[in-house]
Amino acid sequence: MLSVQSLREFETQWLPHVTEPGLNRLVALLESGSPLLIHGAFTKACAMGCLATHIAWHHPATKNSHDEAGVLWLTRVAGLNPATSLVLLDWDRLGAGDWHLRSRLLDACRHELAERNGEPAEASEAFCELQSC
Repeated sequence: MLSVQSLREFETQWLPHVTEPGLNRLVALLESGSPLLIHGAFTKACAMGCLATHIAWHHPATKNSHDEAGVLWLTRVAGLNPATSLVLLDWDRLGAGDWHLRSRLLDACRHELAERNGEPAEASEAFCELQSC
């Protein structure tokens, strides 16, 4: 399960830097449990990547970076160290197969999209846990 600290990192250090197309892509991958969203190991397969890589492929600063896109996005855009990112550590340990982890990330992405679009966002369990609803 995604820890409260990891969720806080995702919401405060990842999401502010994710483009709307990047959020939409992440939502689609998380909703479907897509095998394109890998964890724990990296591959040269063109359409596969971790959370950060799929975000990076939809960000203007890193969209042409290919295999190293996720690392570049994390370090140059989000200002995080990929080796110590709590989100990546949880993701690599648990991955897309962990329903609770996927659900918490998905809730956070949906909440962010709703806020950006000026829509009322349902307070998810994960969001409430972080915000002390």
